[in-house]
Amino acid sequence: MERIDIQAYIENYPILKKLIELEEYLWLNPNFEMFQKAINKSPLTQDDVNDADERLKRFAPYISKVFPETKDTNGIIESPLVQIPSMKQSLEKNFQQTILGELFLKCDSHLPISGSIKARGGIYEILKHAESLALKHQLLTIDDDYSKIDSDIFREFFSNYSIAVGSTGNLGMSIGIISAKLGFKVTVHMSADAKQWKKDLLRSKNVNVIEYEADYSKAVEEGRIQAEADPNCYFVDDENSNDLFLGYAVAASRLKKQFEELDITIDENHPLFVYLPCGVGGGPGGVAFGLKLLFKDNVHCFFAEPTHSPCMLMGLMTGLHDQVSVQDFGIDNKTDADGLAVGRPSGFVGKIIEPFLSGSYTISDEKLYTMLKELADTEDLYLEPSALAGMIGPIKLFNEGKNYLLKNNLLKKIKNSTHVIWGTGGSMVPEKMMKEYYQKGSFFK
Repeated sequence: MERIDIQAYIENYPILKKLIELEEYLWLNPNFEMFQKAINKSPLTQDDVNDADERLKRFAPYISKVFPETKDTNGIIESPLVQIPSMKQSLEKNFQQTILGELFLKCDSHLPISGSIKARGGIYEILKHAESLALKHQLLTIDDDYSKIDSDIFREFFSNYSIAVGSTGNLGMSIGIISAKLGFKVTVHMSADAKQWKKDLLRSKNVNVIEYEADYSKAVEEGRIQAEADPNCYFVDDENSNDLFLGYAVAASRLKKQFEELDITIDENHPLFVYLPCGVGGGPGGVAFGLKLLFKDNVHCFFAEPTHSPCMLMGLMTGLHDQVSVQDFGIDNKTDADGLAVGRPSGFVGKIIEPFLSGSYTISDEKLYTMLKELADTEDLYLEPSALAGMIGPIKLFNEGKNYLLKNNLLKKIKNSTHVIWGTGGSMVPEKMMKEYYQKGSFFK
């Protein structure tokens, strides 16, 4: 990789100095484009997302059978959308800022099976791989009832193959749980940021967990090396995976249906704002892409990253994408938001999402904890710290983002808006650890 002149970038992008000093900052994307122009550049389309959606429907009978917690949704892995008016009042009071429009939480924190947004993309990619193998070896046709996969014949077949993935925690959880259930041998390479309880849970499900003292990039690198050495090993590449991305994108049509059930209108006069915690970029990138396909110019997506790990913001701002890491700028990539503790962004996601993304902002760990406590106190909802990154989004928008509202003719429409905070994980956090998180929220207040 060609050496980058870091000092020159700092001089050309003064905002980098704020990020290096760990200041919270809202960056408005100068490369943001109207939907029709942006989609013409995209290598992925609505047809790709529809294909993923149909595959998940084929697998629904199997999912419903082996994961009883999905029976109520007939094997569709989906989370609630809940209005959080008391949290809205708390935010308005604490930050002395009115939030115009209604505030909702998309509870991917409570997705069945693995309790995080990764239950979308991670599980989808493994299901697609399993389907591909079974079809190739004529054990399955796409017209079959996929519940037949829950059998010794299929488990024995899949046991001839292995799965590898590098993770800070939540992706490893989703990949490990579904792969082991199908019968694959699975190894999760965990970075130093991964919480011990996540490693313990995976090991309890016969997943091989390898721990590293280094960060996320090292875990991914080791997973890739393992897969390259074994022709029967499939590597889930969080940095470059079309399938992960499309699994996340399916969330958009599900959210649209939830809006319809709640009689919520999204159109030119009723804009939608979505705030998504971002690590390497796959989850928020896929969701944002799916939302743009459905709502086009009427949805505005913002990424949220810890002040110690603003990799996607830096990659997009400089145009360097995965050619640069936060460590290159002297930022340590150490944050309690373990799912977001990523030093180098996905170049694949960054390049796809660049014309669709409205902006990105950073948030301190201290604020994650205080908002974690506030959400628990006001709405009795418990999320892990990283999942609170989106919560301050509306405050950022109404303060630092006024130019965005003005430029896009949104000032008069904002009172009719809907704001969705994407809650990315938390329901599987052990009670003892959640109490510790809550107490930290009291300490930082």
